[in-house]
Amino acid sequence: MHKVKAKSILSAKNGMNLYRGCTHGCIYCDSRSDVYSMNHKFEDIEVKENSIELLKKELLKRPKAMIGTGAMTDPYVPLEKHLKYLRKSLELIYRYGFGFTCITKSDLVLRDLDLLKKINEKSKAVVQMTLTTADDDLCKILEPNVCPTSRRFEVLKTLKREKIPTVVWLSPILPYINDTYENIDAILDMCIEADVKGIVCFDIGMTLRDGDREYFYSKLDEHFPGLKQRYIKEFGKAYSIASPNNDKLMKLFMKKTSENNILNKSDDVFDYLWHFPQKTYQTKL
Repeated sequence: MHKVKAKSILSAKNGMNLYRGCTHGCIYCDSRSDVYSMNHKFEDIEVKENSIELLKKELLKRPKAMIGTGAMTDPYVPLEKHLKYLRKSLELIYRYGFGFTCITKSDLVLRDLDLLKKINEKSKAVVQMTLTTADDDLCKILEPNVCPTSRRFEVLKTLKREKIPTVVWLSPILPYINDTYENIDAILDMCIEADVKGIVCFDIGMTLRDGDREYFYSKLDEHFPGLKQRYIKEFGKAYSIASPNNDKLMKLFMKKTSENNILNKSDDVFDYLWHFPQKTYQTKL
């Protein structure tokens, strides 16, 4: 961990990243890619130490909207347990009447259930959870330093009981590893039972680019000997890699989501996530 002073904390579209880098260890993580120009080791998490001060100033200037986090770094990295930057951010988001959504793989999100409920009552809170692999043993290979899928499923069910809406990211799905009918079917069954509002799925596949690709291939050599050569032969240096099972699995995805009234078009899911309900509340200063 190292600390830096940030110049701003919210993007033009109200995205927020309190940390940069991650220790979850997911073998496929796009955030490792060279395109993001990270000038420190990925696991040496950069902490924006003035983020709470900046957030307060920026919330006071902006119209009410959804604040989102997790697109680049999971906001519930283990450091958050004691730094509590996200929790402090949620307190401000609630105080000033904004909405909130995050993408995570961590059960630490339940620590902040009290604030998520308050925000949801006042405006809107949505938790987005990534599910890629129904089998916990395989999950611990692909996503080694974060709670397994079975635990994330329990988190989704807890959020359902507490009336916090949820969205699942069914991505990435790795060719010849977790791109099976059984895996996708099992994850969809979890989503149905947890009553998720929508599922983000950009077809069945993954992305690879410089920086990410090298790390991913090293992990293929470690856990799936010989598979790297198959990737190189079939996909070369392509950025977007589709599973050979894409057509069959997308038919399954569309069928089960449609039958269970789950949003299944990415644009529709994003419209739902970023829609801010127009309610009038007195802001506590």
